[in-house]
Amino acid sequence: MTAYLYGRPPAVFDPPTHAIQTSPLIPGSARLEDVAIEAATAVTMLAPAGTVERTYVLALALQSLEVGGRLDVMAPKDKGGSRLAKELAGFGVVGEATSKAHHKRIEAVRPGDLIGIEEALEAGGPQYSPSLKAWTQPGIFAWDRLDPGSALLIDHLPQMSGQGADLGCGFGALSRAVLTSADVTALTLIDLDRRAIEAARRNIEDGRARFEWADLRALTADGGLDFVVSNPPFHLAGEESRSLGQAFVRKAAAMLRRGGVAWIVANRHLPYESELNAAFGRVRLVVEGGGYKLFEAVK
Repeated sequence: MTAYLYGRPPAVFDPPTHAIQTSPLIPGSARLEDVAIEAATAVTMLAPAGTVERTYVLALALQSLEVGGRLDVMAPKDKGGSRLAKELAGFGVVGEATSKAHHKRIEAVRPGDLIGIEEALEAGGPQYSPSLKAWTQPGIFAWDRLDPGSALLIDHLPQMSGQGADLGCGFGALSRAVLTSADVTALTLIDLDRRAIEAARRNIEDGRARFEWADLRALTADGGLDFVVSNPPFHLAGEESRSLGQAFVRKAAAMLRRGGVAWIVANRHLPYESELNAAFGRVRLVVEGGGYKLFEAVK
């Protein structure tokens, strides 16, 4: 019996404790994409909020299940839960729907014949964006566009030098700009999302780059870097989390040597100034516009 888990369903749904975790947002997890067709006996899933991402993951789960295998999927009602039954019906799957703790839950058995699987896998899988000139995937932050905050940082970023890191690298837009400088000797790209790291690997073929799938907050900082660039995330589990971005600011400072510099961009409404001033010796507002603000902070 091989059971898989995707994400962290609320405890009220009694998620299995011994299932194999497959979420791309939990470092060290297995890849649901690698589970052989009809090899799983059960899949329990907290479905993601994005429609294309969600139907992609549902398709992966359904193709991995043996005929008669059990699918237990849930999502908040306002973040895809109300559409789960219709989306599963599009694959030829009918299940029992219940509501609990502001979530919609569907429990279903995998039928012998599925429809629309390949189309969902193609739409939600890794893909090359001609406009971005990059590999990307639905579910990655700003997967189909250059985020305006990142664009602002790129427009004002000086030529960096020495060893650095891109904290929350996404598909690698900032890192590509950083690596245009021949004075950069090493750059570590760090992201919580495995899909972002996989895309960045494809987008950046440079011997100076290394890639780390990790929760930045859990990493040990040795205080040896010359520079850091970051467009910190400020959403956690679909909700705004100012403390997440503030944690990125503190970690950036901890990773830098004395005199090292951090270039950090943020939405205008986010209160990072006090955290920056506490963690760094000198902080300069470089530019503010378009709803964003860009800081240069020297340790």
